[in-house]
Amino acid sequence: MAKKPSRDDALEALDFIINVLREHEKDLDKLIKELGEITERLGNSEELSEKIEKIEERLTSIQNEIANIVNYVSAERKPVEIERQVQIKGPPVIIRCRQWEDFRTLASGAETVSFLYKETDRSFQADALKNGRVITYSGELPKDNELLRVWLSKELGVDAKKIFEGVLAIG
Repeated sequence: MAKKPSRDDALEALDFIINVLREHEKDLDKLIKELGEITERLGNSEELSEKIEKIEERLTSIQNEIANIVNYVSAERKPVEIERQVQIKGPPVIIRCRQWEDFRTLASGAETVSFLYKETDRSFQADALKNGRVITYSGELPKDNELLRVWLSKELGVDAKKIFEGVLAIG
């Protein structure tokens, strides 16, 4: 049979249990405090979540706007490409422009552009081939040919490599 513990042994065991419970109480207090801090942080993270959602909505809106712009620009380019593929039979139509602005508008995006600067007359002539039509302009401009080529490229939206000094002739 097991012997009954003495009163001192029982008190010692009881002290041990009480000390263990006190340690557990301290640990529980620490955990409750940490849980309170975490709960407070979660409250702040919900605010952050709302802000992040608003930012995501803005980004989605911006993406949609960019996609619409890309589609719009792509849609505008397609008719121009189709226009260039159309071949007109017979002699080309010659359009003579007296105003540079008219020439610039009509010749914008031309397939080929030529220019001629005549120093003796101080005259400038530009011819553009676009959709089987020759568009011409005669007027005054400075004499620097490379400057003219770069300027024509910028004004007409044509690659500078497609612009040459000379005259486009009807074949």
